[in-house]
Amino acid sequence: MLSKKTKYGLKALTFLANREENCPVQISEIAKSENISHKFLESILLTLRKASLLGSKKGKGGGYYLLKEPSDILMTEVIRSLEGPIAMVPCVSLNFYEKCDDCPDENACSVHKLMIQVRDSTLQVFRNTTLADLTQS
Repeated sequence: MLSKKTKYGLKALTFLANREENCPVQISEIAKSENISHKFLESILLTLRKASLLGSKKGKGGGYYLLKEPSDILMTEVIRSLEGPIAMVPCVSLNFYEKCDDCPDENACSVHKLMIQVRDSTLQVFRNTTLADLTQS
């Protein structure tokens, strides 16, 4: 299930992508428009800034802005920065692989086989979807 953090992060990024000019937007404006708690949104935007998806400017006229064009921001980047691994179980993760403690043989594991299919299908959608795609009605 998608966390509220990721859901709100996607909403905030879409809000910024829909702006005609890529100038800084204050957290309060995004929070009000998207009905997100200011404090929670602040944490989310900081995470996105650390992931190099957003830039920020302090002071008067400050706020957050996109560092890349919406068409250059893949959903794989966004989801991994906010949610962590895309795979539902660690034994099929491409970037965060861990062997499952309760599984003696991954190759014989029915859950492993299913989760590889789920991971691959999910990655296909995320790799082929950009922030620009989310802004189109």
